[in-house]
Amino acid sequence: MVFEKGGKQMIEKFGLKSAGANGTEIRLMTVDDFASWLASANQAHQNWVTAQGFSAKPGKAICFASDNGHVDFAIGVFGNHVVWDGAALAANLPKGHWQFIAASDQLNQNLLESLTLGWGLGQYYFHTYRDTPEPVANFLTVHDDVNGPRLIGQLGGIYLCRDLINQPPNHMTPAALQAAMESLAKTHNAALKTHSGAALEKDFPAINTVGRAAEIGPRLMDLRWGKTGPKITLIGKGITFDSGGLDLKPSKAMEMMKKDMGGAATVLGLAAALMTSNVNIQLRVLVAAAENAVSDRSMRPLDIINTRAGIKVEVGNTDAEGRLVLADALTYALEGKAEDAPDFLIDFATLTGAARVALGTELPALFCNDDTTANAILNAAGEVADPLWRLPLFDDYDRHLDAGYAALSSTGLSGYAGAITAALFLRRFAGKSSNWAHIDVMAWNLASRPGRPKGGEAMGLRAIYSFIESFQKA
Repeated sequence: MVFEKGGKQMIEKFGLKSAGANGTEIRLMTVDDFASWLASANQAHQNWVTAQGFSAKPGKAICFASDNGHVDFAIGVFGNHVVWDGAALAANLPKGHWQFIAASDQLNQNLLESLTLGWGLGQYYFHTYRDTPEPVANFLTVHDDVNGPRLIGQLGGIYLCRDLINQPPNHMTPAALQAAMESLAKTHNAALKTHSGAALEKDFPAINTVGRAAEIGPRLMDLRWGKTGPKITLIGKGITFDSGGLDLKPSKAMEMMKKDMGGAATVLGLAAALMTSNVNIQLRVLVAAAENAVSDRSMRPLDIINTRAGIKVEVGNTDAEGRLVLADALTYALEGKAEDAPDFLIDFATLTGAARVALGTELPALFCNDDTTANAILNAAGEVADPLWRLPLFDDYDRHLDAGYAALSSTGLSGYAGAITAALFLRRFAGKSSNWAHIDVMAWNLASRPGRPKGGEAMGLRAIYSFIESFQKA
């Protein structure tokens, strides 16, 4: 296996070692494989399984000792959700250096790579502000058959996404988000242009209006990478903290609002994954960064504001600011000559509480103009166990946006179907004919599970990576 970018220090950050560094064997089996193995195992091994009360379930592992008392080998059980089985194995095995050994006819290269990805995700720990960072718990030698750049690209992208979201809002400001993109551009020799100040006020009035009340001003970053392949544009909502504006959030609702830049973090992580693994695309990443703060410059409910598209918008609620910054970014993404239009355009945003009410915190909502694209995204999500659920762009609800007192309403006057009306608002700027998708995402784990620690999370990143990796222009 060859790692094109990173090196020893990089992969060890993920609890991985390059091929050739031998570890203790983890013999990978399904539940049925284990039953067959146990039936033919020697009496000592059978007795040990009984004494441990071990029950073969996906993600569980059991160690067997040699005559000198050291671990001779382990058996690891996997099932249908192999990424998280890999993370659970890393958590269930004692600290050490391990390597996967295929002991099942069902184990193929893709499953092996997914188990390894899960192992790496299980090593994530946010320690930026701790005096004594917790060391990596377990190491795994990466099998020769694993695609190294793709594995490290996704791990690095997910770690980056989590790190950005987990930063406190006094550190992760619009300027810090710009710095993160500058670092990403430098690492991958990408071009980056930033719009801020008077130029932003003139050219991106909605982004400026949302962020003008904050101590650190708003901006839009535009990153470009790659010269061949399909044109892919990623857009991220980068609200680095959301007080709600003058429609101020209650204190409990404000506690996690550092995660309101989770859409931006996700597209930056996705971009890092795509560039690290050198996927053949022409990539563009737009991040609209602002803090929704309160001051004498705050926008007010029912203000009429300008957008880059020239569409006047009536502010239905100052806490529905994400769709306003995305409106300008979507317009910008689709400007120019027809031949320069993206073949696929997607935005990620922590946009509505309504999507969480409908689908919960762990299942992001997908909206899409094109049925073929939507089905391909959902298939990719299922294959990599990174779930999404499609909600409709229900045309009949479009009328609610036109019911504003003086202009297009940003929220609509109905209190229902908030996730759908928000997506329909975005469609006003993305258009009905573009190959556009929108993911309304939580970007946060409320509790820890193996490979998915409490805190910032890259929901939908692996699904869209898989979709883009196999993307073909129509």
